[in-house]
Amino acid sequence: MVFVFITAVVVKSNNNCYILQQQPLFRRKSVFKRNIKPTLKKALERSPIVLLNGARQVGKSTLALEFLKEGEFNYLTFDDETVYLAAKADPAGFIENIQKPVIIDEVQRVPELFLPIKMDVDKNRVSGRYLLTGSANPLLIPRLGDSLAGRMEIVDLMPLSQGEILGITETFIDTAFSDKSFTCPKKTLSKQELHHKILVGGYPSVQGADEETVEAWMRAYINLLLQRDIKDLAQIEKLTELPNLLKILAFRASNLLNVSEVSRECKMVATTVHRYIALLETIFIISLQRPWHTNLGLRFIKSPKVFLIDSGLLTYLLGINMKRALIDSIQMGKALENFIVSELKKQATWSKTRPELYHFRTFEGKEIDIVLENRAGQIVGIEIKSGASVNPGSFKGLKYLQEKVPDKFVKGIVLYGGSKCVPFGKDMFALPINILWQ
Repeated sequence: MVFVFITAVVVKSNNNCYILQQQPLFRRKSVFKRNIKPTLKKALERSPIVLLNGARQVGKSTLALEFLKEGEFNYLTFDDETVYLAAKADPAGFIENIQKPVIIDEVQRVPELFLPIKMDVDKNRVSGRYLLTGSANPLLIPRLGDSLAGRMEIVDLMPLSQGEILGITETFIDTAFSDKSFTCPKKTLSKQELHHKILVGGYPSVQGADEETVEAWMRAYINLLLQRDIKDLAQIEKLTELPNLLKILAFRASNLLNVSEVSRECKMVATTVHRYIALLETIFIISLQRPWHTNLGLRFIKSPKVFLIDSGLLTYLLGINMKRALIDSIQMGKALENFIVSELKKQATWSKTRPELYHFRTFEGKEIDIVLENRAGQIVGIEIKSGASVNPGSFKGLKYLQEKVPDKFVKGIVLYGGSKCVPFGKDMFALPINILWQ
């Protein structure tokens, strides 16, 4: 059941009431088990400061409050204007006087707190002293990230994975890097079912919602991010241009980012476009996938590919509904790649392998949609095909990379819209898309 609430959710802690949220957003009653929770718990056991980092509305507060119920944490949120103003007025006094251990929600809204937190931790280096949540990437904001270097662990929380929606902890990435064989899904995923998953995406609030509700939620969500979070991070002169830039980036999703072309299309100078793209990346609306390369003397394309953090957000910006999805194969091809990249990024946050995601493309036209690289430098290449069949030509880029780096290459995988798991030579496999959340 999906419903709308206007009144605030209130959390009571230490005889004080702190507002958790006061936005008229859509909310679903179900609470999803998050696969990142064991990782977050271990981080709190070994580090004095842990930042639970991710976009708004992905469930950071909900997950943090699970630790409030299970432990002795105090809780404060900067979505409460009174708490926000108190911290702004006297950051050092605020940190000195609050009870620890403490959960501080939306900490990026008061960056002045980071230095007092550092000083407090240096005097009291106790694990699990601060659980911070933030909707802006501190690694892209030097004054935030640098101040707590060596004292803070960052745990990334993304929108729900398909496994989390189904109550499953996915292990696709770990299997891909191992000697284990894949277990083929018993159930065939229809094109309509796949399109539905892509169109809804992974934000908890829209799970189970109808098409009209999803569209209304996405509209409100984008307005909140662009009108509030961007203003919190930077003083920008053309706030009204950001929605147009975001749409332009959406139409270029799953493709190489050419800032010069984007600049011409949105009629802004390239330096401004660079700055705005960095801001959109900082608040987790877009992500940039860097190219994979190695010292082979290859002439490879160095431009990143651009993706949106969520496929539902992407299809909303593209104006795609279920009816259009069935006939617009070009835009749905982009959305499918965006969807799979997002699913793999989510799984990477809790997998044992913890790989980085890249793409690969040479000037000669050899390309691979996704290259996963583990910490030992081993790689798994993944191609994405929406069709229900695969032929040897689908493995052209994967075999090229296998020949170039045989000592690093573990597997080549083509994810496709069919239902069979088929080997295509040594360490090459065609696998159904829904094996990702098997």
